Amino acid sequence: MPTSFELSPMMMREIIMDHYSNPRHKVTPTDESYVSIHTDSTNCIDNFDVFIKCDGGKVVDALWDGIACTISSASTDILCDRVIGETFESAKYTIQQYINMIQEKDFDDSVLDEAIVFINTGKQAARIHCATMGWDAMKELIEKEEN
Repeated sequence: MPTSFELSPMMMREIIMDHYSNPRHKVTPTDESYVSIHTDSTNCIDNFDVFIKCDGGKVVDALWDGIACTISSASTDILCDRVIGETFESAKYTIQQYINMIQEKDFDDSVLDEAIVFINTGKQAARIHCATMGWDAMKELIEKEEN
């Protein structure tokens, strides 16, 4: 499904660069109640951890830390914004909509917020893995926490 508004390529780049240069969620937590998963890439510099703190079936906090390229950094930072405060079900739905968008399938843009800036990533095969690493890791973490 196409987005209901248009972002110019320059606006999209600005949002990506802002999350890369000034990440809001890039920190290793010291609180032992966080769970984490490691993800890395053989094709890029990406080598980072994703952390979540959960309570009562909700994502209370989401963080990430490590080394990542611009696309991985920005997409994972935006991901953290999207899942904090969400139920597991809602967070997984958002993640699936993002993956659908990247795979150029029908998707619900109403849940993506700034993640919509990656709408053209599916056309850039070399960037798909970078744009989805954190999202795949987050989905795995949430599914582990559910069980």
